[in-house]
Amino acid sequence: MINKRRNRLLKLLDERKAATVHELVESLDASPSTIRRDISWLAARNLIHRTRGGAETTPRKKRLGGLANDTFADNLRANAARKYAIARHAAALCEDGETIIINGGTTTFMMADFLADRSLKIMTNSFLMADRLLATSQNEVLIPGGTVYRDENVILSPFDNDATGDQYASKMFMSVSGLSMLGLVETDPLLIRAERRLIGQAEKLVVLVDSSKFARRAGLILCNLKQVHTVITDSGVADLSVQWLEQAGVKVIVVEPETPPAQDCIALDGAQLGLHGTMCAMLA
Repeated sequence: MINKRRNRLLKLLDERKAATVHELVESLDASPSTIRRDISWLAARNLIHRTRGGAETTPRKKRLGGLANDTFADNLRANAARKYAIARHAAALCEDGETIIINGGTTTFMMADFLADRSLKIMTNSFLMADRLLATSQNEVLIPGGTVYRDENVILSPFDNDATGDQYASKMFMSVSGLSMLGLVETDPLLIRAERRLIGQAEKLVVLVDSSKFARRAGLILCNLKQVHTVITDSGVADLSVQWLEQAGVKVIVVEPETPPAQDCIALDGAQLGLHGTMCAMLA
């Protein structure tokens, strides 16, 4: 569990980029041994980089406002054909008239391509998803109030009494950083807090993960497998992974990768996106 002191340590490193143990001791009013334990704990989860005599922000990771993920555009490039097929199947699970939640991941973002002709109430913390749905569909779209994290394509509210907290959904569609026998894995504590609140507002949790996510087990546990109703993944998933998911009571749907159509492209931070959220020229 990441506590208040460790959160403060992360924020200090965001501001200073690097700090010694002595500097952190003075700033956080903690003992050197406590600070060293905190550094070890955070470094083991790839949230910071341990240095000789202190710590620094994780190299080659863009940290905006405390989030430690790669940029949205970077993640969108990875395994696009797998994600596209998964998104198509996920959208097919939606029924007109129902309320659903879609989080701000790259696989879930691709669902917009298949929701243009639907009639749904959609709550999302992805501002790109909201913009796409408003431009291409007649779905009712709800977004939370809060801070916009551009690189990660999410809106996060620090308040528990956000107006969207009263919304109930039949399904929540979620992308995550990783998946293990212990549960869903994310890397940022602020994101975890927001996602846990959304999970509590949905009857069924549907997780969209391409097969590469099963190898990513470092991070923080978002929720355990008991809270997951369905996992949609691609045919690259190992049989053993399917077995332990099914043994945990999770329904597993496996789809074949499907290359998105290379047409109607626009640019987003160096990546090519279709007008409905699909990957394009980079796949040609």
